Amino acid sequence: MDTESVQSNFTYMGRKFSDLSINDSSSSSSAFSDCNSDRSGEFATTSSQSRRLFLACASDNSDELISQLVSGLDSGNIDEQKQAAMEIRLLAKNKSENRIKIAKAGAIKPLISIISSNDQQLQEYGVTAILNLSLCDENKEEIAFSGAIKPLVRALRVGTSTARENAACALLRLSQIEENKIAIGRSGAIPPLVNLLEHGNIRGKKDACTALYSLCSAKENKTRAVQAGIMKPLVEMMADLGSTMVDKSAFVMSLLVSVAEARAALVDEGGIPVLVEIVEVGTHRQKEIAVAILLQLCEDCLAYRTMVAREGAIPPLVALSQTGTSRAKQKAEALIELLRQPRSTNGAAKAY
Repeated sequence: MDTESVQSNFTYMGRKFSDLSINDSSSSSSAFSDCNSDRSGEFATTSSQSRRLFLACASDNSDELISQLVSGLDSGNIDEQKQAAMEIRLLAKNKSENRIKIAKAGAIKPLISIISSNDQQLQEYGVTAILNLSLCDENKEEIAFSGAIKPLVRALRVGTSTARENAACALLRLSQIEENKIAIGRSGAIPPLVNLLEHGNIRGKKDACTALYSLCSAKENKTRAVQAGIMKPLVEMMADLGSTMVDKSAFVMSLLVSVAEARAALVDEGGIPVLVEIVEVGTHRQKEIAVAILLQLCEDCLAYRTMVAREGAIPPLVALSQTGTSRAKQKAEALIELLRQPRSTNGAAKAY
């Protein structure tokens, strides 16, 4: 599996800069709220249906109800299918034991078929049920093996707003199995995720960003993301320092800049001034991520160093080297040394 831990480790002017990780698990995980059970609100149910579901959720004897609902998924009646999918979704939402029972009762394959439906409401119910079932680690492998990835990608492209958001979350859950990352990328998930990142509502943006962060640990998915135009929305979100998306988009960018296409796209989209501003006025975590991205950008490109220096990066970097965290100080010092070296001293750097 071609996944990467993104680092900025290199030797320059006889000095070795090591352990300059852009992404450490503790800080990146706190920036992303994992997609837990769906947040799409309760579907309308009559009082008797609600009571039946409540009793089933509160009781250990829900097997018979689950079996009936799985049979309903295979009904030729679309209304019965909707009702069954809705109730399975509710049963699986907050009770982990039910997720296992529902999967063992054979619900996964008919739910996947429902996701392929041309009826958007039925599709949405199926996507949401699969999302809730995927919260159980024991179910992830079966969901992927049963062929859920391509229907989820289709729902991500053409579904309702809720279906798209929940499909993004479901794909995130499946991508937590390493071998699924490549399969998801090759099934066409990256472009619609980038579209959701750029054009979705705030929940859609967060879900897409989290899924892309997971998927882009695989190198070929980084290239797909850049080709899909991800740098434009990432730079725009990072420029909005008052938003809740700055840290999330910065972490995704920090994964991407290990590939040359991403570095070029970042510069083309006006990312350097945004990164320098974050180094100057961002939070402690934002400053550390921004300086790490700039360090990757400048490592072997004289032209990018010149652009960063001309943007006025050195004064805020000096301040960061004095007041930042220990890792931020190390990264700031490394970047300052790069920016201050004469052009002719490092023949390995590329003058693009």
